Amino acid sequence: MRRYAALLGSINVGGNRLKMDELSAALEDHGFANVATVVASGNVLFDHPQTADAKLEDEIASLVRSRFGIATFATVRTQAELTAALEESPFAGVGEDKFVHVHFLSQQPTKAQFDKLIADHEGRGREKLAPGIRALHIDFVDGVGTSKLTGAFIEKRLGSKGTARNVRSIKRIIEKLG
Repeated sequence: MRRYAALLGSINVGGNRLKMDELSAALEDHGFANVATVVASGNVLFDHPQTADAKLEDEIASLVRSRFGIATFATVRTQAELTAALEESPFAGVGEDKFVHVHFLSQQPTKAQFDKLIADHEGRGREKLAPGIRALHIDFVDGVGTSKLTGAFIEKRLGSKGTARNVRSIKRIIEKLG
C-alpha cells in the first residue's frame, strides 16, 4: 500500500459543506485505509494499493458525489509529487506563502493553452503565472479573494479541471504524509 493525498475541489466553499470526519468515514467504508484529513478544505490522506491515476481520482470524486451530493474534482498525489510541485514553483519562497498557490490540474495543458490563459488574463490583475507539471503556479500578489483569476477562468482556458492549495497548506500536507 502506498500513502497518498487526495486534494478535493469545491469542499467547504460555495455552500458545499462537508464534515471531514464524515468524508473520512466514507472513504474508509469504501476500502481506503489509514484515512486522515488535513484542515477542513478537502485534503485527505490515505493508504491504497491502487496506483494514483485518473481511475482512482474519479473513484474518489464519484464517491463524494454519490454519498454527499457534492460535484467535486479530485487529484491524487504522492508526497514526492507534492514536494516536486513546490520545488518547481518560481514563486514559492519569493511571494507570501498564503498568496502563492499551486493549482493542481487533471491533465497537462499544452503551451498554446497556457499562452491563451496568459493572453486572456492580460489586464485583469497583477497575478503572476507559470506552467508546471500537471500544475499551474500562481502568485496572487494582491490576495485571492479579490482576484478575477478564478478556477472556472483557468479551466476554460487550459481545458483541465483543477484545485488550488497555497504553499502553507501544501507544506502541511507534505509534513502529514511523512
